[in-house]
Amino acid sequence: MIYQGVYRTPSLWCRLHSTYVRKMRYLFELKEDDGICRQAQNSGTFYLFHNLSPFLKKVGSKYLAPQISVAEMKSMLGKFKQNEQMIEDSVLIGCSDECMAYFALDLGSLEKSVIESELRGSFTELRKAFFQLDGKDAPLLSSAQALLRWHDTHQYCSKTGQPTQKNLAGSKRVCHTNGIIYYPQMSPVVITLVSDGSRCLLARQASFPKGMYSALAGFCDVGETLEETVRREVAEEVGLEVESLWYSASQHWPFPNSSLMIACHAMVQPQQTKISVNKLELEAAGWFSLEEIMEALGREPKPLKQEDGSFSLWLPPKWAIAHQLIQEWVKLQASSPA
Repeated sequence: MIYQGVYRTPSLWCRLHSTYVRKMRYLFELKEDDGICRQAQNSGTFYLFHNLSPFLKKVGSKYLAPQISVAEMKSMLGKFKQNEQMIEDSVLIGCSDECMAYFALDLGSLEKSVIESELRGSFTELRKAFFQLDGKDAPLLSSAQALLRWHDTHQYCSKTGQPTQKNLAGSKRVCHTNGIIYYPQMSPVVITLVSDGSRCLLARQASFPKGMYSALAGFCDVGETLEETVRREVAEEVGLEVESLWYSASQHWPFPNSSLMIACHAMVQPQQTKISVNKLELEAAGWFSLEEIMEALGREPKPLKQEDGSFSLWLPPKWAIAHQLIQEWVKLQASSPA
């Protein structure tokens, strides 16, 4: 009884551990216990989506994702003549250091323009807003969109064809016909910044904004190691052979679905740098000097048309792992002997 009392009183429970441990333990409890999660919904905050587009407010040149209180949620649902139980369709996406839970709720069944007018903001396609999003909002919205999309596309059991049901936190779905439990999954993707020692290689797809270049990226094939994927992708996309590579970091990425971006640096031999672009994969690729990269890092991440009609080089936003790879390469160049 004492154990249950402690765990069902978040404020007391949270004081028993360090900040990180208490957050992780509390989130675990929310995922495993619908009763505790329901309590958290009644005191938590909500990020809103409409058909997977997040609700944002523009402040200056940045987009911010407002946190909607449960009181505001209930008031708005009342105006739409919706049952408050709709809140239980939300999914858990995190919590604050003080153990206030964050949820995401998709209101795609309601009139978008009316919600926007009511809350004085707009539902914005996430890919378009990514370059203006505040750094702290981007990871939460990324996780939220990926989880909401997964639930939308996994409503039936792949074995029985019967409907599956999510738990309150949205951390899993269950087929009650046979007891199969489904958990959200991510696909591993390598993203690699290739260098020949003095230059780095960047590429662009046709879908990229004008002038934007990034590191090479590709999904891991079944049975591949990360090292094999890096070497294969570089060979496939730009016709180069990797001599050495090393791991940098990782990041969740919601496009096209839910991916784990595994960032690496790779070196090719300086005498073997002729690029052969695979036009089925890329629109263009090229080598860029340290000076060109430094100049691009100093510009705003947006298209800038030049007098000759071309666009100046610009790079992924600061919180994107491709940007991190480029910054690391710049530091390596600065520390290398002349």
